[in-house]
Amino acid sequence: MRRQQRPRARNQRVSSFRQRRQQHLLDVKVRSRKAVQHRNRKFLVVFSKIALVVALIAALYVGGRVAAKRFFIDNPDYKLSAIEVQTDGTLQREQILSVADLHEGENIFRVNLARVHQRLQELPQVDEVEIIRKLPAEIDIRIVERKPIAWITSEKQIADPFASDVAFLVDARGVLMKEKKLLPEYLGLPLILGCASESLEAGKTVQSPEAKSALELLRLSTRSFMQTRFQIREIDVSKAYCLIVTDKNHSRVTFGFDNLDTQLQRLEQFLIYSDDAHRELATVNLVVQRNIPVTFQKPAAEVINETVKPEESPRVMKAIALNAPPKPVAATPTPKPKRPKPTPTATARPRPTPTATPTPTPMKRGLLQPFFKKN
Repeated sequence: MRRQQRPRARNQRVSSFRQRRQQHLLDVKVRSRKAVQHRNRKFLVVFSKIALVVALIAALYVGGRVAAKRFFIDNPDYKLSAIEVQTDGTLQREQILSVADLHEGENIFRVNLARVHQRLQELPQVDEVEIIRKLPAEIDIRIVERKPIAWITSEKQIADPFASDVAFLVDARGVLMKEKKLLPEYLGLPLILGCASESLEAGKTVQSPEAKSALELLRLSTRSFMQTRFQIREIDVSKAYCLIVTDKNHSRVTFGFDNLDTQLQRLEQFLIYSDDAHRELATVNLVVQRNIPVTFQKPAAEVINETVKPEESPRVMKAIALNAPPKPVAATPTPKPKRPKPTPTATARPRPTPTATPTPTPMKRGLLQPFFKKN
């Protein structure tokens, strides 16, 4: 009789643990081999794409260089044949081309415009630079030079800034310049004296507060009224706490470093008062805010009278002849010999004493002429 089998549970495994383990190991080996093959195939695909892109880029680069050299670099149509230079100052064309290292005949594409711009901007006289490349063979250079507004020196007194080696030109931004070609209008520029707190050198910018205050004063004094009435000639900054300004009329005005605009407004009131009173300012101290000390110059007539003082009694000048004849020397008279007196004798008669006859009074002819005319 056949044994009757038990019914198997619904969640009971058919294979044993060992069978399942062996089956899992075989499955892992198959999967890992397939993963390696898939990864290698993917890497080859990516590498081939990158290599293809690199090869295309290299081909384009090499082809571009060859084409650029053939059509642009070695093309005689692009040789630099014209260099136009425009400037509003004293810089010469030869000096600009030498600093920029530009030469006619070189290829226009070999010119590094950024380098040329940097070299020209380093010149102390240059304020702005514009460089334009015009194909096929022209380069335009436009330069705006700095406009000097004053002379500056570390000396307290200087006779001629033109001939001095320690005097520099300075613009409104404080950049120092040493011009090779001096123009006549530079001689009339104001002079900033006594700036010894910093080393003056062409191309540098002044940093001292007194020099900056002097430049600010020059900028503010260019207003309509002050420019015609108060023309600055010298600014002495050697005191290090104030500015002593001398104008064209030799008036000395003392300014402080702060609130220059307010001080100029006070000075403008003094100038208007002096014009109305027909008197010229001598000294003004604007550092003081209240009770400002002011002195006026003496009138011209008073100065002349003090210079030439008349004498109390006029002197009588006697003219002396240049070739006066010599005075005759008086001869010494020789004494006459004395005659002996005669001795009276008996027979000699005494001489009679002469009586004095009255002399008639002479009459003037002028008194007698009318009498004769009447008769």
